[in-house]
Amino acid sequence: MQLSSAAQTDIGLHRSENEDRLLRDDDLRIYAVADGIGGLPGGAEAAATAIASLLEEAQAAGEAVNLAHAFDAVNEEILRLSAKLAPDTGLGTTLCALTITEKDKLLHLANVGDSRCYLFREGRLQQLTEDDTMENEVLRRRANGEDIELEDRYRNALTRCIGQPMPLYVQVSRHALQSGDQLLICSDGISRQIDDAGIVRRLGADLTPSAILAALIADSLIAGGLDNATGVLVRIDAI
Repeated sequence: MQLSSAAQTDIGLHRSENEDRLLRDDDLRIYAVADGIGGLPGGAEAAATAIASLLEEAQAAGEAVNLAHAFDAVNEEILRLSAKLAPDTGLGTTLCALTITEKDKLLHLANVGDSRCYLFREGRLQQLTEDDTMENEVLRRRANGEDIELEDRYRNALTRCIGQPMPLYVQVSRHALQSGDQLLICSDGISRQIDDAGIVRRLGADLTPSAILAALIADSLIAGGLDNATGVLVRIDAI
């Protein structure tokens, strides 16, 4: 399998600190984005620790890394950091990560929070992750017959993240890959600033992954640059 990749982050236009972190390792074929929770202290430290811990797990396991188990280890590391830095509130970060296995040509994906992974294939965009937000939680409960109202200001509030004391639930999935696939992991500084049509327009361009990412981040700034914007893009050049 042959692939190419790129990674880029930008502080945006309204933040005093970039609390996003990313992982791009073509040798281990592991890629990730972590977005420190702004409403809690130490968001940058939480995101950086999550990425460092995930990389350590991948280095120890190689291609056989189990992302669900790795996320558990990352969560424990953040909890230990929380006890030192913020024992009253804890720390928090999103984490979206993927690995690509050579033997079975599969994408292995894990996610907690609202950083996203998209698959772009044959001109079509598919969101492979589901945001852990109040909006989605309320939609699920309404589908089960509950009569629940949701104030608009809480729509994007997270229901899960890495680093809090409640039991960790990790979304995990596997997907077959084919030549030409593009995989975009991004923080909400991109996904909430650029609609699907805008993402499709960029991913459909005949450009390198680095040029595509640069254009996406430029679009997020043009749209207001309200948050840190981070993306990792992986293109499957040949199976």
